[in-house]
Amino acid sequence: MINYSEFFADRVKPMKGSAIREMFKRMADPEIISLAGGNPASELFPSDELSKIAGKILMTSPTQALQYGTTDGYPKMKDCAVARAKEAGAYNDGDAVLIMTGANQGIDLTAKAIINKGDKIVVENPSFIGSLNAFRTYECELLGVDVEADGMDVCKLEETLKANPDAKLLYTIPTFQNPTGTTMSLEKRKRVLELASEYNLLIIEDNPYGDLRFNGEDVATLKSMDTENRVIYCGSFSKILSPGMRLGYVIGPAELLEKVEMLKQVNDVHTPMLTQMMCVQFMKKYDINKYIEKNRKLYKEKCQCMIDAMEEYFPKGKVEWTVPDGGIFLWCVCPTIEDIGPIVDKALERKVAIVPGTNFAIDQNLPSNKFRLNFSSASKSDIREAVKRLGEVLNELL
Repeated sequence: MINYSEFFADRVKPMKGSAIREMFKRMADPEIISLAGGNPASELFPSDELSKIAGKILMTSPTQALQYGTTDGYPKMKDCAVARAKEAGAYNDGDAVLIMTGANQGIDLTAKAIINKGDKIVVENPSFIGSLNAFRTYECELLGVDVEADGMDVCKLEETLKANPDAKLLYTIPTFQNPTGTTMSLEKRKRVLELASEYNLLIIEDNPYGDLRFNGEDVATLKSMDTENRVIYCGSFSKILSPGMRLGYVIGPAELLEKVEMLKQVNDVHTPMLTQMMCVQFMKKYDINKYIEKNRKLYKEKCQCMIDAMEEYFPKGKVEWTVPDGGIFLWCVCPTIEDIGPIVDKALERKVAIVPGTNFAIDQNLPSNKFRLNFSSASKSDIREAVKRLGEVLNELL
């Protein structure tokens, strides 16, 4: 039999499978309550509306929906993306826009267009596993900067850039960060832009959760304050409409996005026309902001349900957690231990799935005393029951 590890490219040999993916393989048991994934609430999906829209499109415009499309995106879909971006102040005259098969494709292909082997890339620590793995495949050096309660530690960022003035790119999820749920303050955002200018960094601003604010006031996007055209903005329809439709977008300078478009042509030719047309018709026929408001209302209730249950069932003084103003995640730290692994395993035995912090770390080989919880996908009753079971495990092992 062939030993395929002998054939692997050097750039993929160090990659590790996500514990989230591995956990899902172990979650065939219907009794397991998952607080591990990043799924939006399925009860919010506008399935009836989308079913009617899809049927009408296939009846009236089947050739357009089922034929090849252009790599940059269906023009009316691009208009929808621009409209969403403008609401966030993330589109300027002269910007180009590309429709992506999910925002993560936009991050991956933008990185592919920018990163050479050995380049230094600044990322938040912890950060989104999908983006970290994308960067790793391009054999770059990841420079982690810790995340504080109000976002990236800009003092550490400055220290990192002073020590690595040749750093090329900064990747950030400034609003309701994955995995911590934190939001970068306005002051820190301004400082990040100042440092990016001083050290000539490009910035990828990943904003999949920005529409899901349920407390507090919006904070200006980095893109909206960028006067030097150095911010590439990635947005998504996954968290406000449907993740299965795989619709994201990238907005940035035309010179860069021309290269990204070429890479997408090689990658998947184009994003499926049917889902683009469905999104356009939904946006045309329904008030997307009213629909988003339903998301915000439910996620606020679910987040509070989780926090209330944690306050009741988690051991006092043994677990700390973030209190997000939006998004779908919160982040927990167990300061009295070094490795959360045994707690993750024991929780799974008690039919609760959580994600260990190692998945979001720059160095995945180091132990972590942190874990991420998702409050969007489970029902409120399941959230409470899962937190109760997890609390029993924490009380036992801490």
